[in-house]
Amino acid sequence: MKLTEILSELRAKVVANAQKVDQLEFERAAASDLMSEVLAIAKPDAILITGLCTPQVIRTADVVGIPAVVIVRRENVPAETIEMAESSGIVLAVTRMSMFEACGRLYAKGIRPIWEV
Repeated sequence: MKLTEILSELRAKVVANAQKVDQLEFERAAASDLMSEVLAIAKPDAILITGLCTPQVIRTADVVGIPAVVIVRRENVPAETIEMAESSGIVLAVTRMSMFEACGRLYAKGIRPIWEV
């Protein structure tokens, strides 16, 4: 699914690297507020959905190779998080939607979890 479609479905606002949105597509997503969990199980071809808005989220995504992060339950994120996303080349978007609703909407559209039971 194209990132533009994902962001539209989540009613998300891009706050960093908007020029890359048209270039990215995803089949899988990771959703977690635990960055240690993301480090352990995430895959580079996934989009990360999280409620955390600290620069650590961007550092974690960068280490794992995740190219896009959506922060839920927010309208804004700290400037240092946006700056880190810009310098890391990671697309950063925010939505007021809950993580539960965001994941449900993406699952219904065919996005699958990075780990399946």
